[in-house]
Amino acid sequence: MPTYRLHSFCQSGNAYKVALYLNCAGLDWEPVFVDFMAGATRDTQWRIDVNPMGEVPVLETPDGKRLTQSGAILTWLAEKTGKFAPADADQRYEALRWILFDNHKFTSYLATYRFLRAFAARDPDPAVLAFLKARADAAMTVVDIHLETTAFMLGDKPTIADFSLAGYMFYPASETGYDLEIDYKNIFTWTQRLKTLPGWKDPYDLLPGERIEPRR
Repeated sequence: MPTYRLHSFCQSGNAYKVALYLNCAGLDWEPVFVDFMAGATRDTQWRIDVNPMGEVPVLETPDGKRLTQSGAILTWLAEKTGKFAPADADQRYEALRWILFDNHKFTSYLATYRFLRAFAARDPDPAVLAFLKARADAAMTVVDIHLETTAFMLGDKPTIADFSLAGYMFYPASETGYDLEIDYKNIFTWTQRLKTLPGWKDPYDLLPGERIEPRR
């Protein structure tokens, strides 16, 4: 049996953050498919058995823990394995700072914008989409400026901060509405560096579930 089991599905960039870390760190793991699109995470029994927060990713560990929230999982894994860990106390603070920024703004606005734009059953309110895109643009600009002077988020080596921020960067422009090579050149260059890591895979090749064509 694999060392780690990751409850996940292929459209989830938050699950992809952890899956990509596990793969690039060379850890033994397997995915457990969660049928989010059919409402699995809203099921009462699923919440009792797997995660009362009703979210993926959920990481099962060898000692029986069930860990949730991607930033917390990445931090735990780095501390447990030493893989892609911040180098010292200053870097641990910086990693936390960027992970919190990612969860609050960088991933949060982009993920919501992408879901409404590409996968929501009903056509979204254009004003809501415009609001979310403006917020996503602002967060992307912060990261793009930061990456103008550094190869990775904390310096010349990738850390868990990079895996956190990378969650939605490898989904196609048909879903996200962003062509990084044109819109955010420093972010695009950074993603190309991440692609050279041993174990890197596209989210649709790494995570379970069926790829869904964007609705609009």
